[in-house]
Amino acid sequence: MKTSLFDLYKVGIGPSSSHTMGPMRAARRFAEELAASKLLDRVALLRVDLYGSLALTGLGHGTDRAVLLGLSGEEASAIDPATIEPKLAAIRASGMLALLGQQTIPFRESEHLFFHRDQMFPPGAKTEHPNGVRFTAVDAQGTELLSNIYFSIGGGFIVADAEGAGAAPVMTTATLPFPFRSAAELLELAAEKNLAIWQVMLANECVLRNEAEVRAGILHIWSVMEACIDRGIATEGILPGGLQVRRRAARLAQRLGAKGSVDPLAPLDWVTVYAMAINEENAAGGRVVTAPTNGAAGVIPAVARYYRTFIGGADEEGILRYFLTSAAIGVLYKENASISGAEVGCQGEVGVACSMAAGGLAAALGGSNSEVEHAAEIGMEHNLGMTCDPIGGLVQIPCIERNAMGAVKAVHACRIAMNETEGHKVSLDQVIKTMYLTGLDMQSRYKETSLAGLALNVIEC
Repeated sequence: MKTSLFDLYKVGIGPSSSHTMGPMRAARRFAEELAASKLLDRVALLRVDLYGSLALTGLGHGTDRAVLLGLSGEEASAIDPATIEPKLAAIRASGMLALLGQQTIPFRESEHLFFHRDQMFPPGAKTEHPNGVRFTAVDAQGTELLSNIYFSIGGGFIVADAEGAGAAPVMTTATLPFPFRSAAELLELAAEKNLAIWQVMLANECVLRNEAEVRAGILHIWSVMEACIDRGIATEGILPGGLQVRRRAARLAQRLGAKGSVDPLAPLDWVTVYAMAINEENAAGGRVVTAPTNGAAGVIPAVARYYRTFIGGADEEGILRYFLTSAAIGVLYKENASISGAEVGCQGEVGVACSMAAGGLAAALGGSNSEVEHAAEIGMEHNLGMTCDPIGGLVQIPCIERNAMGAVKAVHACRIAMNETEGHKVSLDQVIKTMYLTGLDMQSRYKETSLAGLALNVIEC
């Protein structure tokens, strides 16, 4: 286990963790490496080359904007979304960019930022991942100072080419009390120690932070998610990007409020509202939490709000169990498969989020470890093979509704698992392996390229 809960759940901005947050972090990292190498004040020009999915859907996902902000020293977790447009406008109007806010250089996107839509991987790269970017800095004489390739591997995670796309942020160099590499190991370990899955995850997190800090950190993440839901429900209008997609969460919430709770399925309608509210905020470039990605950011918060609002006896401890358990499940996908739509399709984003939410809800409801594992398995089993085909390269159609469907499916998966008494045939480990192999078999044009599926067959208008 190398991934922390706080790696999976990261505060950032929309519309994409792979195409916005990842490139922003890569750009900032390159600028910081220039500074660390004492090269920053010698940079006269800088070139950025985008490849694969970053090139094909980068404009719709704001990759160009993210690069400008990252090179300027901005961090996705800290930047105020309200300041983004003025900062970008100033760079574009002046044609000048201050690296890390210090070294000012000419930077015009038509001359220094290139989308290589006909090349899947950066030339000369040792790694093959469809979200590659190369940064090259030169001095006043045109001599190359530094050139590095980075890959955005999903959920805002980035790796340098030398590290390989399979690398993941190491949670800690200290020895974890309960390390696990598979769901089978996790279940065996928890049974041996007479612990719930959430307790195993909490103990591991407490190696990095004390328990009070872990709990406070989780509740902060939850508060950001709740604020995002509330903003989405309160906001109407048209989403940016040119598709003229109308925000629907606010009107859906108004209609549901007017109808009251006569309909026995009203709670599921509210799950839809919660998920759509967050993903409309994400599509608008607002403040969201990767869960485990931006494209799937609505599923886990929607199910958490469902638990808090509609389950009798729901409390803060249940929310903590929910996030700790869902994170343990997310770790298994992150480290044994992928959470990148550009690598394995949307099954790796909404599918993983559905699996995480289903298992987390079972834990919040007091379910056993086997019920948690079963719910998580069901959540993914019925998302296998789901493609990533955003129309116009925007995280809008089908992404917003897809989150609503994933959230509702997570609730159903949990209910099936907790009403089952005979056990189940397919394990979570088997479905994780199947998801990854299915993603590898999937044609690349169905993996966040906007070259197939709905993106090809629906006219942009």
